[in-house]
Formats: sequence, C-alpha cells, structure tokens
Amino acid sequence: MIEDLLREQAPQVLAALVRRYGDFDACEDAVQEALLAASLQWPGEGVPANPRSWLITVASRRRIEVLRSEAARTRREEAVAVAPEPEPASSVDDSLTLLMLCCHPALTSQSQVALTLRAVGGLTTGEIARAFLVPEATIGQRISRAKAKLQGARFAMPPASEQPERLAAVLHVLYLIFNEGYTASSGTSLHRVELSAEAIRLTRQLRAQLPAEGEVAGLLALMLLTDARRPARTTADGALVPLPEQDRTLWDVEAIAEGTELITSTLQSAPVGPYQLQAAIAAVHDSAARAEDTDWREILMLYELLESTAPGPMVTLNRIVAVAMVHGPAAGLAQLDDVDAALQGHHRLAAVRAHLLELSGDEVAARQAYELAARLTQSLPEQRYLQARAAKLSAGPS
Repeated sequence: MIEDLLREQAPQVLAALVRRYGDFDACEDAVQEALLAASLQWPGEGVPANPRSWLITVASRRRIEVLRSEAARTRREEAVAVAPEPEPASSVDDSLTLLMLCCHPALTSQSQVALTLRAVGGLTTGEIARAFLVPEATIGQRISRAKAKLQGARFAMPPASEQPERLAAVLHVLYLIFNEGYTASSGTSLHRVELSAEAIRLTRQLRAQLPAEGEVAGLLALMLLTDARRPARTTADGALVPLPEQDRTLWDVEAIAEGTELITSTLQSAPVGPYQLQAAIAAVHDSAARAEDTDWREILMLYELLESTAPGPMVTLNRIVAVAMVHGPAAGLAQLDDVDAALQGHHRLAAVRAHLLELSGDEVAARQAYELAARLTQSLPEQRYLQARAAKLSAGPS
C-alpha cells in the first residue's frame, strides 16, 4: 500500500533533509508536503522507481522555495544552492540518529512520544491526537514546542558516553507507545491498534540497526508475545476478557513463535535486562495451553529477578500476584500494603486486591474493591469488566 510505503520512507527523507539543511521544524514541514504530494500523485501516476529519491527531491525543492522567500536567509540560500544533492539516507545511521534526536533529554516524555510518532512513525498530528484522545491542537503544540527545543541540536549521533542513556530513552518511548496501544489509558476502546502496530514496526527497525543490543531484542520479543494475545482480549462487543478466561486458540501462534525464539536466543547471548525479563515472563504465559498449566513458580522467580534489576511499584504489584498464585491469596494480600505509595489510588492496585480477596473467599470486601477499581479507571472496557465482577459477588454472606 502507498500509505505504508510513505510511512516507511518518511523518517529517511526527513533525516536526509535535516542532515543537509538543519532546522528540524522547517524540514519536517517540507517532508509533510512531499508526502502529501505523493499521496495525491502516486495513485494515479504510479509509484516512481526510487520513491525515496522522489520524496527527497520534492521536499528539498519545497525547502529551497521557503528559503528563497525569506530575504533574511539570503546567505544560507546561497550556501544551499552550491551544496551537493543529498545522498539517499542511510537506513542504519539516519533512522537511529533521528530516533535519538526525537528522544532528546531536553524533551518531556510526552513530547518525545508525540515527536517520534510524527517524525519517525509518519503519523499525522490528527492521528496522534485521536490515538491519545486529546485535542489535535494539544498534540500540535507539543510537537511545535519539541521542534523548537531541538533548533540548536545537531543532527548527529550523541557522543558514545551519552548513547546508552539515549537508547534507554528510545526504548522507553517505544514501550510507552506500545502500552498505550495495547491497553488504552482512557476511552471506549481497550486497544489502539495503530499505536501498538507502529511501536512494533519501529522496534523492528531498531532491532535491524542494533542487532547486538539485547534490550532492543527483548523489547521486540515482549511486544510480539504480548500483542499475540490481543485477538482474545475482547469479546465481539468489545468487553474485556481477562487472561485466565481467554480462548487461547485465538492467540497469534506465529507472533508467539517469533517472540519466543527471539527471547530464548537473546537470553543466551546478551547481558540480561528488564525488557528481556518481561519478555521471558510473557513467554511463560504464552507457552501454557490452558490457564491452569501456567508455570507460576517460574514467573515468580522471573519477577523477583526483575524487581532486583529494575524495581518499581508495578513490578512489585505483579510479583505479588505471582506470590498469590504460588503460595495462596493470603500470602499476596499480606504484601499488598507494602506496595509503593505511587500506586495508592491507582485502579490496578484496587483490582488486584479485589481479585485476591475473591480468591480468598471474602466476597464482601472483594465486591467493594472491584467497585473502587471501577471508579478509578478511565478505560470504559476495564470499568465495565470491574463492575461486572462486582455484580457477580453477593453483597454479603449468603
């Protein structure tokens, strides 16, 4: 499809222009105009033999036109006029450089996400706004502020000393994009498939560029193994189906096989990191033909290792669930009060408490916890599910 081709070429075209002209903001505008021209012309005239060169040429012409219309930039125009035509962007260096630039430490996490989706993912401002359920003007302002902050930034890979930290930021942004796509934080739909699919696509590209980076492979494996369950996560009317109740014959076996092979080989060849451990946990879940076949002892061991490697309140909460599955709900409930204060008031904490209370037989307390969790979440599918769980429990002892 032409749309997929344009989305694939967009970051390379932008990288070529920024490398040549600088001024990320103006170059991004020129690329967007070139993409628009291609979307209008190519369906009727056919895709050119070299789509990237066509786009670079059109975008470059637009950039030069703007320069020529600005009298204050006469000297810069003269310099551009004698500059050699840009080489087609390197699929390795420029894509990675562009990702690193979009995840510059001067930007907020929200701005990094928006700019990455716009500049590297090729999504329009409207598409990003619809995915995150915020006004288009809000996303536009975020992107504009981000590009303004990058005006002085050089289009080049960061120094070697800064690259590990910048790569960590890139992985975090891709992880955030995937998570929002897999479980939308608000709205009527559980999934934002365009976001999870885009995160997987970008992570595949990153994996091709950095094949020796274990955490890149780990993140890709995690996405594949998690997204494989998406077909079974909702009913025909969009209602949430929890993992133990899912029809596992609906899971994507090809994605599971790819993700399992990837994480297995990565754990054997690279230093272990948090994304790899999360992928290993997902692989254990996906390998169980039935919910009751899940190896919760292995999952608990992996969560204990993850908590020691990358501690955090959500990791602790997930470990407590594994504790309850191995040692009984009372053991899990006993540890819930130790969860970080950052999760107090979060619907996930209330939902876990409700589930463990239900397993322990305390239906009254479980119902109250489910109702609290339903009030706390902004996701309508999750809210409906939690309300349904509460409704199934008696209001008091029978």
